[in-house]
Amino acid sequence: MDTTMETIATLFSSRRASLLTGIAMACLWSVFASAHVLAFLHGGDWSYLLFCAAETLAALFFIVRSAPVSVSTDAGDWLLAIGATFAPFFFSPADMTIWPGARYLLAVGSLLQIAGLLSLNRSFGLVAAQRGIKTRGMYRVVRHPVYASYLISSSAYLLTNASPMNGAVYILAMLMLVARLLREERFLSTDVRYRVYMRQVKYRLLPFIF
Repeated sequence: MDTTMETIATLFSSRRASLLTGIAMACLWSVFASAHVLAFLHGGDWSYLLFCAAETLAALFFIVRSAPVSVSTDAGDWLLAIGATFAPFFFSPADMTIWPGARYLLAVGSLLQIAGLLSLNRSFGLVAAQRGIKTRGMYRVVRHPVYASYLISSSAYLLTNASPMNGAVYILAMLMLVARLLREERFLSTDVRYRVYMRQVKYRLLPFIF
């Protein structure tokens, strides 16, 4: 069973799989971006463009990411990473709004996402891997600032674009995000330098909470 899972993970991490994953991301991004640009043009809501820009930056960083020193060979890590990365592209504009003011929270989350990605730079990756330990910028506050921004922006997006589909995407995305985070830390903590970093920065996503 372990051998089978390692074989699956090896297939996921191959150059061909990386290319196919990139193509799939590009296709999903095209639909996602088109829907949000059209929503902006129709209603003039700037938050659509900001949310789209943050997700676009994540897609671009995925393309130019650096080669890892070591990468997880666990198929579960790969499945969670792919699912959690692609999930936001299934969000779509909706007419129902629970809290109109959440668009400003969406702006905060999107800007934090951009800041976190810029702090991470080319160390951004799809699955848990050793690409160098980041301790500057947003990483001085929480260990996973990009994931924290996903939580904030996705929650705000659901509040401003309430629909059954978006609700289902949100729940699934958040479950995968937390599972992905915990599995990623399990992999990274094999490095003594990361264990030192964990002691220095105590919180994963939200200061004083988690």
